[in-house]
Amino acid sequence: MKMLVVDDDRNIVEAVTLGFQLQWQECEVLTAHDGEKGLDLFFEEQPDVVILDVALPEMNGFEVLRRIRQVSDVPVLMLTAKGEEMDKVKGLELGADDYITKPFSHLELFARIKAVLRRAELPPPISAAPSFTLGDLAINFDSRTITLRGRPVKLTPTEYNLLYHLVRNAGRVLSHETLLAKVWGDEYRNDMDYLKVYVSRLRNKLEDEPDRPRYILTERGLGYRFARPAPSVLRSRG
Repeated sequence: MKMLVVDDDRNIVEAVTLGFQLQWQECEVLTAHDGEKGLDLFFEEQPDVVILDVALPEMNGFEVLRRIRQVSDVPVLMLTAKGEEMDKVKGLELGADDYITKPFSHLELFARIKAVLRRAELPPPISAAPSFTLGDLAINFDSRTITLRGRPVKLTPTEYNLLYHLVRNAGRVLSHETLLAKVWGDEYRNDMDYLKVYVSRLRNKLEDEPDRPRYILTERGLGYRFARPAPSVLRSRG
């Protein structure tokens, strides 16, 4: 298990490193104090998880995240300054898996890293109902593949988890709290930003007109509902 910490605050880097060495001895902690070095270490070492500060000198954390997402779905947790709400949303939109606000406790950071790694694990295949088709969208749960008009759609693990729960309950309204708990965990039940950003990301990948969705439907004030297939499709799912 390798973790890369990229932060220009050496006190934070040292404290995080020491904390993980004490609580998670099998975890190797790699450190960098600027974005360029962080990227170099990322490509050289291929870490299992990245802790990335937003406010890095020269190349900021958003740019580092953008370059990481061009080649990898590795879990990334971003560090943001207190009160910087837009940093949080921008990081999630660029593909961050979670964020934590400075100052933070090491126990909270440890818990969030565990949660990020847990979310990176895809749901098990469903042999009893391996496929789902609606319009131009086809999902095979056995192979975990999604195609749109015959072309593959690449999703991150969190995007797939969210789509999985929506599709497995097609036709039913899932509340915001239910989706947040199922995909992110009970401790995220009240954090709507995660859900809003990831629904938007899914719509951008699956919908012809994301602003007028036909697959992922908003039930205002309640939650989200995935459109229900035709009865013939439902029968084929058994």
